[in-house]
Amino acid sequence: MFKPLAVAIAALTIPVLLLTAQPTMAVEKRFITIGTGGVNGVYYPAGGAICRLVNKERKTHGIRCSAESTDGSAYNLDAIRSGDLDMGIMQSDVHHNAYRGIGKLTDNVPFTELRSMFSLHPEPFTVVVRADSDIKQIDDLKGKRVNIGNPGSGQRITMEILMKAKGWDKSAFSQALELRSQRQPSALCQKQIDAMIFTVGHPSDAIIKATSSCDSRIIEVSGKEIEQLVADHSFYRTAVIPAALYRGNDKAVSSFGVGATVVTSSSSSDALVYTVVKAVFENFESFKQLHPALVNLEKQQMIRDGLTAPLHPGAVKYYKEAGLM
Repeated sequence: MFKPLAVAIAALTIPVLLLTAQPTMAVEKRFITIGTGGVNGVYYPAGGAICRLVNKERKTHGIRCSAESTDGSAYNLDAIRSGDLDMGIMQSDVHHNAYRGIGKLTDNVPFTELRSMFSLHPEPFTVVVRADSDIKQIDDLKGKRVNIGNPGSGQRITMEILMKAKGWDKSAFSQALELRSQRQPSALCQKQIDAMIFTVGHPSDAIIKATSSCDSRIIEVSGKEIEQLVADHSFYRTAVIPAALYRGNDKAVSSFGVGATVVTSSSSSDALVYTVVKAVFENFESFKQLHPALVNLEKQQMIRDGLTAPLHPGAVKYYKEAGLM
């Protein structure tokens, strides 16, 4: 006698159960990595700043971002090409040469799938020597123990271009070392090298460490060969390392340099790139405060300067929506 009542109750509850059991729209989960550089440079904290803003909204878009410390620009280029990295930061000269297939990094094969996202800070070519050194200008490096940068790093590439312009090879130095960026400050202050070179945004942790661990100074990088390098290469520009950023360096120093660019490949989805770009530009003031090298960024410059490869469609979509294009 209770069956009809049980059936009736079941009939009433079935629609409710069906309604409450329907899942909400699932967010596709994705883990992405951005290749950066050594932990003492600016690429690593800059990549971390990008990921911090992406991860802030990961419950909404499902993307989790990680900044990976790498050997720098050349490594990031190879890893993006092979698919081991989703995105990376690289010098504008490496960016330029990769897309056009110029130089030994590319085996003269253009990486036509390379895509630009945005540029970051300028990176002056920086040479640091001990304060008591007789190295006063770039030509004084001849016959000295010089760290020319580790293979795969942007500073190594820039140093090799500078050496070629000067008519130098490794034999120009009494020793040409290949230390990674984090080892340079201690090597300089322990008198294992006479000069450290770094293509880097300022202020840099590595330069802070070098100038605070021992009396040291930044030398000017100028001359006819430098002027010709800037004139001949669109990705180079004259640069100034500001005064009073580092202990014992109270005057601005002239140099030349490149810019840092954030890149990906055409295989990255429009939605993925759109999400990363939006995270940075929608939180622009917060982004600029995440590292001193980012403080003077301007949006219009970021979507133009140093970007040789075409903008990724996902980036273009955001820039148009935001009225930047």
